[in-house]
Amino acid sequence: MSWVANVMVSVSPEDRRTVEAFSGWLDEECPRLGGTGRGGCGNVRLITDADNRWGGYKNPECDVYAGALNHADLAAVVAHFGSLAWRNPNAVQLFVMDQEELFFRVWMIRDGALRQYAPSSPDEEDDEFWGTAES
Repeated sequence: MSWVANVMVSVSPEDRRTVEAFSGWLDEECPRLGGTGRGGCGNVRLITDADNRWGGYKNPECDVYAGALNHADLAAVVAHFGSLAWRNPNAVQLFVMDQEELFFRVWMIRDGALRQYAPSSPDEEDDEFWGTAES
């Protein structure tokens, strides 16, 4: 059985090596849910290179890496992301959507600290999250 989290990382070109090191950490050292070992959770890869097609008539002008992680300890993923020596920390963003979640949680570094910028509530467990459709 799997437990999948969708992860995207947006970085400036100066931080390509750092995000590639982060990807290697995900694949080789990332703690797994429930303390069942380390590594093998997955990785991220560049999705904005010229070989990938997006909608529109131009190529994206950003560096975005994405991947689907399996059984990753997301608290450890977020903490490790925040601990890396980013060359341009104000430009990095981490987007995380765990299985059974419907929106990305967005993390950014400001004033030397990793902060979550997407609201954490209401979340998918709260009745008010779902709203009501009126005819």
